[in-house]
Amino acid sequence: MFSQQGRGYDMAITQFSPEGRLFQVEYAIEAVRRGTTAICARNDNSVVFAVEKKDMKLQETFGSEKIFKIDDHIGVAIAGLTADARVLIDKGRVESQINILNYDEKVSVKELTLKICEQLQAYTQNAGVRPFGVSFLIGGIDPNGETGLYLTDPSGALWAYYAFAIGSGANEARTFLEENYDRNISDEDLKLLPLKTLQNVMGEENLNENSCDVAYILEDQKFHLLNLDEKKELLAKL
Repeated sequence: MFSQQGRGYDMAITQFSPEGRLFQVEYAIEAVRRGTTAICARNDNSVVFAVEKKDMKLQETFGSEKIFKIDDHIGVAIAGLTADARVLIDKGRVESQINILNYDEKVSVKELTLKICEQLQAYTQNAGVRPFGVSFLIGGIDPNGETGLYLTDPSGALWAYYAFAIGSGANEARTFLEENYDRNISDEDLKLLPLKTLQNVMGEENLNENSCDVAYILEDQKFHLLNLDEKKELLAKL
């Protein structure tokens, strides 16, 4: 039996409801809302990512990643279906290398985001496929030294931000960021801001080096995912 909400219009991605809605896209957005919290913030020099991890005691680290490197100067934090994310991450990595081969220059954050959004949008208008159930916070440093941070959603839309959060704790995290983010924030304070935001969402007792991942892209334009010791040292500064 069809749900009262969809009334059958959620059976095909290419079919609009009488209200002009694509229910399959809305369901994909709901998958993002139920994902683990991911946060990214930038200033004029650097970009910092932090994500919540929900590892089980017997689980190895592989397979639970929520932060990915696309190129030395670009990283991604995700919320939603990790399997869907990996397909788009691979596309982003290929597009990054194509740009180098064609133009002998690293791809800009905005251009890469647009390429990924083209793939996302294509999966909202073709029969036989479903939307990607994942959102990205794509951050990095352009070849000209400018930082960028973009949000994508399953519809293929994108928005630019100075700081943003996605996932299950997004509303609380965004409120914290709005109250504590400053455009002139220093690099050292920027490193701590996403973690402070996670701490506000998860609770101080639940945030430790095993329950989060953190990555930087600093002025050297090198993506760096922190190891356990580095995370522990950073958490001690909170």
